Amino acid sequence: MDIRELRTRLGDTQSEFAARYNIPFRTVQNWETGLRKPPEYILTLLENRIREDLVNRKTVSLPKYDSRKGDLPKRSDFVGALSWLKAVRERIGENVVFALDEALMCQGSFSGRSDEYIVWVYGDEKVSDFNGVVALGDKVSQYCIKEKSGLRFTDLNRTLSDALANESILDMQGITEAVSRYYYSNNESFSGLSVAPEYQERFERLANEARDYYNS
Repeated sequence: MDIRELRTRLGDTQSEFAARYNIPFRTVQNWETGLRKPPEYILTLLENRIREDLVNRKTVSLPKYDSRKGDLPKRSDFVGALSWLKAVRERIGENVVFALDEALMCQGSFSGRSDEYIVWVYGDEKVSDFNGVVALGDKVSQYCIKEKSGLRFTDLNRTLSDALANESILDMQGITEAVSRYYYSNNESFSGLSVAPEYQERFERLANEARDYYNS
């Protein structure tokens, strides 16, 4: 599969593709017109990354309640976030990887809400059998997964990228609080946090909000 085929599968323009993978725009043009040829290892890396990006697309809308689906344990019935998430995991499947707000709860950087309904995960098609579950994809790179107290969840950088990808439908309080805690516990620095190039501008805006979070 050549570069143009890979790009069109994503639905990206040349400039969007270049920004997504931090490749010079002129390089993408040269690859597609045949003036230059990408090294085989670059093509393989791109194919693997694009395959993941095709699976892990951003979510378009939040699910509505469906009486035919199973219900998850209620957050209000549990004292702590971790005990609730363990009950959720037992209900929907052992292999689930928690994402977004639920990942932040696992990390200890967000306490969550007592009326929590939406649960963000990476998991197979069976997770859609339950009300309130939003699957960001059926898999996520093992390099982005952490484990704590028997729960698997995305690391902060992956959680941050997922939040920016789904900003239009996500309550950003959790990620803003988490980034703010990171900033003040990291000597007032965001070093160590990274996002894809296409989210850089939005991250800078979030960073400004995070600096002011505990001062507002």
